[in-house]
Amino acid sequence: MNHSYPVYTIEAECQDCYKCVRHCPVKAIRVRDGHAAVLPELCIACGKCVEVCPVKAKQVRNDTGRARLLLQDRSTPVYLSLAPSWVSEFKDLAPARLIRAMKLLGFAGVSETALGAQLVSARVAGELNGKGGGGLHLSSACPTAADYIRKYQPALACAITPVGSPLMAHARLLRDRFGENIRVIFIGPCIGKKNEADRYPELINLALTYPELRQMLREAAIDPERLQPEPDDRFVPEAAEEGARYPVEGGMNDTIEFQLDGPPVHFATLAGVDNLKLAFNGMEQIPAKEPIFVEMLACPGGCVHGPCSEHDSPGLLERLRVLRKTHFPAEPLPRTTPGRIDAAFPSDAAPPPTDGDILAALRSIGKTTPEDELNCDGCGYDTCRNFARAMLSGRAEPSMCVSYLKKQALKKANAILRSISSGVVIADRNLQIIESNRNFAKLFGEETLEAFDACPGLAGADLSRIVPSFANLFESALKSGDEIRRDSLKVGRRLFNLNIFIIEPGEVVGAVIFDVTNTELRREQIAARARQVIENNLATVQEIACRLGEQMADTELLLRSIADDYADDNIAGEKGES
Repeated sequence: MNHSYPVYTIEAECQDCYKCVRHCPVKAIRVRDGHAAVLPELCIACGKCVEVCPVKAKQVRNDTGRARLLLQDRSTPVYLSLAPSWVSEFKDLAPARLIRAMKLLGFAGVSETALGAQLVSARVAGELNGKGGGGLHLSSACPTAADYIRKYQPALACAITPVGSPLMAHARLLRDRFGENIRVIFIGPCIGKKNEADRYPELINLALTYPELRQMLREAAIDPERLQPEPDDRFVPEAAEEGARYPVEGGMNDTIEFQLDGPPVHFATLAGVDNLKLAFNGMEQIPAKEPIFVEMLACPGGCVHGPCSEHDSPGLLERLRVLRKTHFPAEPLPRTTPGRIDAAFPSDAAPPPTDGDILAALRSIGKTTPEDELNCDGCGYDTCRNFARAMLSGRAEPSMCVSYLKKQALKKANAILRSISSGVVIADRNLQIIESNRNFAKLFGEETLEAFDACPGLAGADLSRIVPSFANLFESALKSGDEIRRDSLKVGRRLFNLNIFIIEPGEVVGAVIFDVTNTELRREQIAARARQVIENNLATVQEIACRLGEQMADTELLLRSIADDYADDNIAGEKGES
């Protein structure tokens, strides 16, 4: 988890869905151990991953704590640079009430970022009015769009107008007007502005989003709707005019055209990173003769559709609120544009991998021919080759490829099936075989074995034709959903041990089959031998018993004879004495 970058991932909440990868226009996501993390060096802070994450694992850095510390320090005044999209975000709220709320939070003054937009338009108009106006000119107003060009269209980075964004120009204006030591906090719908504040801390102390502002108002128990403004609750140093049109598509172009008095210029507006890609991908040569100015916006519809803005009304109404608030002066006014609003936009793109590296990466996931490249988008990348590039850069891992996982699973399953000594078969609800092993085919004759050799697995074969004697047991299992076991199922002269199990209730059934005929025969032979031994033992016992009986009888006779003789001797002796 990297909280220092404006967008980060709560790893424990990441559900291994790759939805952020699928929707990220520049694939600035690295997947490791199933968790998706934002790569700051590739990210352009468009906020798409934050919008689409189903479990809110992608979060925008919360800077409200830092803002409170700045506002609590009364020794240095803090000025608010308020994005012109506020008129759509805070619908029907009077400017004075919003300004009063900001002052209660601790701001010394509230100013419109649109004042900086007017300075930027004046500078660009001056360049297009004959000062090197030929060729392609790309706007620098949107930091996210400018970062896209720098990182992903590096050949066009030189075409970005060398002037800072409206926020940078506005921060420069505020410091010129109220002192270099003031602090400037921006509030708007853009995540990219946080990057801008991090890059230029000498101009912009902090950038907050509208949700962060609402959080601060809520925690301070401030409801702008209920406030009573005071006479000095107005924008400083003055209210913006034509610059207030910047939040909608074409707004910047309108303000530049308003000030042009030189040769004609072709104006175009590209809103949305996908439209930027569509317009610039494969563009190797920049038109050099005719002047072309492209207003670039990362968000479709403009800033009113920024990633940190509310979308609780139709987009047309959001645009209308901005257009109604914009007031063009009767004629172009001279706008003072200090030189310090200049900015540079160097290219920042990593060298692409070679074709050999890409082919090697494809081979590592079992894609050895063009036909293997399914381009199914299951991994989040639109083509297999882009996925291979992501693997080479460490942003993706092989387990993200669904077809690769399937092949691996099939290989493991087939290896297990081959190694099992018993017959295994899997069939669908129509008793069509889905998979079986060779030992299953061996159980049911040479014809079945030949069919298996011709079509490994017997896929599509009719199970009821191979095992007609007990196919009804498979049907019973599918209907009941219960497992069936038969220890000695007799089929002709053979005995089978059968275990039928459910894989998908009512849909897929499997079975493990043993031929126990020989085992049962040996068991019968052993049982017969045991019975013979028992009978022999019984005969012996009986014979022993008989002989014991005879001996006991003889012994009894002998003892009786001895006893009688002994008794007769005693009687004779007694008579002689007398």
